Amino acid sequence: MDPVKIPIDGVLDLHTFDPRQLPQLLDDYLEACLEAGIGSVRVIHGKGGGVLRRRVHGLLERHRLVRSFRDAPPEAGGWGATLVELKRDKFVE
Repeated sequence: MDPVKIPIDGVLDLHTFDPRQLPQLLDDYLEACLEAGIGSVRVIHGKGGGVLRRRVHGLLERHRLVRSFRDAPPEAGGWGATLVELKRDKFVE
């Protein structure tokens, strides 16, 4: 299967991806954002039952590039999205 090209614009919508791909996808996307000079990322996981949200938060808690994360405000998706701040000292120059 060919790799899926997604825009590196600071918004990662997980609705079209297989949840089994999540760890590698999240890692690759955060790395690509740093390389593009993007320090804030919005991960859209949807509201549903909260399973995907908890999984995303679990991965972010341990991720080497993540400074902090929180639920998005209502105008940016509320608890259906997570805002992630990347570590500024990890920016690639």
